[in-house]
Amino acid sequence: MVISFFEVTDIEKKEFNKVFNTHNKARFFEEPIQNVDFKEYSDSDILCVFVHSKVSKDIIDMCPNLKMIATRSTGTDHIDMMHANEKKIVVKNVPLYGENTVAEHTFALILSLSRKIHESYISTTNGNFSTDGLMGFDLRNKTIGIIGGGRIGLHVARMARSFGMHVRVYDIKQDDFLAEIINFKYVSLNELLECSDIVTLHVPSNKYTHHIINSESLNRMKHGAILINTARGDLVNTKDLIKSLEEGKIYGAGLDVLEGENLLIEENMFNSPIEGASKVIENNKKLTALSNVVITPHNAFNSIEAVQRIIAKTISNINELVVD
Repeated sequence: MVISFFEVTDIEKKEFNKVFNTHNKARFFEEPIQNVDFKEYSDSDILCVFVHSKVSKDIIDMCPNLKMIATRSTGTDHIDMMHANEKKIVVKNVPLYGENTVAEHTFALILSLSRKIHESYISTTNGNFSTDGLMGFDLRNKTIGIIGGGRIGLHVARMARSFGMHVRVYDIKQDDFLAEIINFKYVSLNELLECSDIVTLHVPSNKYTHHIINSESLNRMKHGAILINTARGDLVNTKDLIKSLEEGKIYGAGLDVLEGENLLIEENMFNSPIEGASKVIENNKKLTALSNVVITPHNAFNSIEAVQRIIAKTISNINELVVD
């Protein structure tokens, strides 16, 4: 079996090498798959990718021996699933690695904004130890609205309850038993937006959730609310978010993912030659300049424990095919 790994870190390469370089030909690339010459991987039986690798129809067709695409992520929106299914190519993901990990990062972003930790850090590193302008607010008795009540969303709900928060959840699937146990209430999307002091996104990216946060939904949000996104960048219309932030409609935003973030990992992130990139980059530059926005680089998954779980599950996924 020829296995090509993309976007691999040194830790991942070491672990994958232990398992797959004895009886299989393993190749490792630091770049996303679309940045690698297809001749380097076109004979692959298995492609192992991460979220920035866009496994398109063209890339799938360039690999005539392809039997499996193993993504080291929960989401599969970076893979042309329809074409993979048509060609009977197995797609494996890692669905259970980071429920608590991403939920913890969600609260890291919330606390950075609610207690102005990011602004305090910048102030003290500049030698200013005054607390002027750094007053935050308590989470206790605030309402958090969770859009997406899956595994991660429910971990956020549990954590929110420990802060003494009221919890509202919107999801097309509802579990009344868990709602009673955790003590939260299911509501409509509009009600959630209107009653929540903090709105956090935990849904996959698809045609139904694309730009679920837009001018209309932002206008429904409470004045002074916070938006958190640790899910996928295209859930939020960046232009509309910037307008809402600049006008003071919402208090702030904590973003681990950005719309068009794949462009930002390019070496020349502000000079990308990709068609249509200029507007995306312009909007994201505006976001980074706002003091009431905290941005992390799609890092919510990135704990020691979660990465080890990702590696272990990916090895298991690939071995299902290799052993057969």
